Amino acid sequence: MRFDEFQGFRQRQLSASPSLLDAAETNVYRALAPMRPEPPSGMTTVHRCDLARAWLRRFELPEEWSGHAMVCRGVRHGLGVVFHWLGAVQARLWLPGDVYPVYFELARAAGLRPASYPTLPAPALPESPTDHRPEYLLLANPSKPLGRYLSDAECAAAMSWLRASPHRHLLIDSVYDLGAPFAAGTRRLLDTGRAVLLHSVTKGWLWPRTFGVVLLGSAQAELAEAFRADPPTSAQLGLADRLLTEHGDVPRQVVDELAARAERLFARLPADVLGAIPTASRTCPGNYFFPVGIPAETLRRKYGVLAMPVSVFGESSWSGSVLTSLGDAVGPATAVARRNPPA
Repeated sequence: MRFDEFQGFRQRQLSASPSLLDAAETNVYRALAPMRPEPPSGMTTVHRCDLARAWLRRFELPEEWSGHAMVCRGVRHGLGVVFHWLGAVQARLWLPGDVYPVYFELARAAGLRPASYPTLPAPALPESPTDHRPEYLLLANPSKPLGRYLSDAECAAAMSWLRASPHRHLLIDSVYDLGAPFAAGTRRLLDTGRAVLLHSVTKGWLWPRTFGVVLLGSAQAELAEAFRADPPTSAQLGLADRLLTEHGDVPRQVVDELAARAERLFARLPADVLGAIPTASRTCPGNYFFPVGIPAETLRRKYGVLAMPVSVFGESSWSGSVLTSLGDAVGPATAVARRNPPA
């Protein structure tokens, strides 16, 4: 069942069975709308180089990397530019098959024929033979719907994959990393000099398709001109400047709110269901995706919990499902109402 099909199914199930616990909402912008900062009221001139340096400072990366920090309109835009270049150089591309279907849409639009590897119930990196072609593997860290950061062993596996050929490189989608600096595993992979990092204000500041940075390596230097030729608008640059300078604490507030929502979800789950969620997913800061090793149909019929089948995220042979903590049933207003019932 694909995403659009599931949304229709979800609405029908909730209408027919109001007692179902909705653990299948995915729209974080709607769920956390009151937390999103307002855009600036006036227009100011903001330079991309200044924003790149501000982004590097925030994430404790060397400012001398600013020449490789390409300002873009978010991770989707950044991947689109990178994928078109990969097509031009006839690169091989590996994508996680059960994370984000848009990865494949962007790759195919760029003329690529990506291969896939699974991440559920744990990432299993490809073991294909190497050749002379450039080869890129996309990792998400943290990863949804896995709901956690890559482990030390998984980062070591990615580094081993790189070492098998000098033509291999990583693309790291860090959009779900709401902390600063980035996770230790991401920094270790960056230190290989063979990784491209993608990040944006999409999740931490709740502003999708506005501003992001693609941190290129030396092997992708020729991509710089493509990014410079396709910049964000002046309004987007002004908003990005406001987010980074005046609203730097918003990602931490988002993490705190998501943690509170997760706890409210956990309090409402049957013990069997809660126990089937991996500890690393339950404790990952800022996470709102929780894989559970129980089929979605079983969760709905036996436990009264509406979860997402893994097919919503892409192809997978795993039989489990995914819960989220964004539904109205675990929102702040609902929690207050339960504590203070009407007289």
